[in-house]
Amino acid sequence: MGRAFEYRKSTIFARNDRLSKEFSKASRQIAIAVKESGPDPETNHKLRRAIQNAKGVSMPKDRIEAAIKKASDTDTTGFQEPVYEGMGPHGVAMVVETATDNTVRTVADVRAAFRKKGGQLGTNGMHDFIFDRKGVFFITPDQVEDIEELELELIDFGLEEIKKDTVEEEELYLIFTTFADFGKMQEALEKLNLEVKKAELQRLPNHTKELTDEQVDEVLALIDKLEELDDVQTVFHNLA
Repeated sequence: MGRAFEYRKSTIFARNDRLSKEFSKASRQIAIAVKESGPDPETNHKLRRAIQNAKGVSMPKDRIEAAIKKASDTDTTGFQEPVYEGMGPHGVAMVVETATDNTVRTVADVRAAFRKKGGQLGTNGMHDFIFDRKGVFFITPDQVEDIEELELELIDFGLEEIKKDTVEEEELYLIFTTFADFGKMQEALEKLNLEVKKAELQRLPNHTKELTDEQVDEVLALIDKLEELDDVQTVFHNLA
């Protein structure tokens, strides 16, 4: 009984810690969006995306509204979104996206994580040839009656590919577009009254690196260390 209780307790703590981290990320994205184009999601595409993603991680409506109000009432001009690039163990390329009000702290924390876990922080642009920036929109299949018809409707808005995949145990359609066409695709999906579960700007590797299980564990240890940092939003890599 005692061991089972401890297991349940640790599982709950882990889930709560993950939710806290997700909510913190969502709040920062809301703050940055408000800083850039104001608190009205009707006229602020980036804020609409931040709100969508906050809902996607089950952030309560009142907390979303509070994050918007806080960003509106306080000075968020200090927030920046620096991107860091480096090499993980065994030559795995990594790109770390952050959101921070203190870049000195952030770069020091990111560099320390790389160093402690067998990697090395590099220079911006060093992985431009490895990763392609893409917009990815996630929608539920029940909204699509005819996938071929949807593809035809979205081609003029920058559609590159639609594919069905399982994301966090849920079957979804993933709609891919170029980085440049992200805003245009977002507007197109809204006009078609398709509810977007989540929308992301991703860095997709054009080639990947295969490693042994032991080597993969070393790389994942670095990714975990980076994702533990409060300022880190996303870690991209070319691990197969």
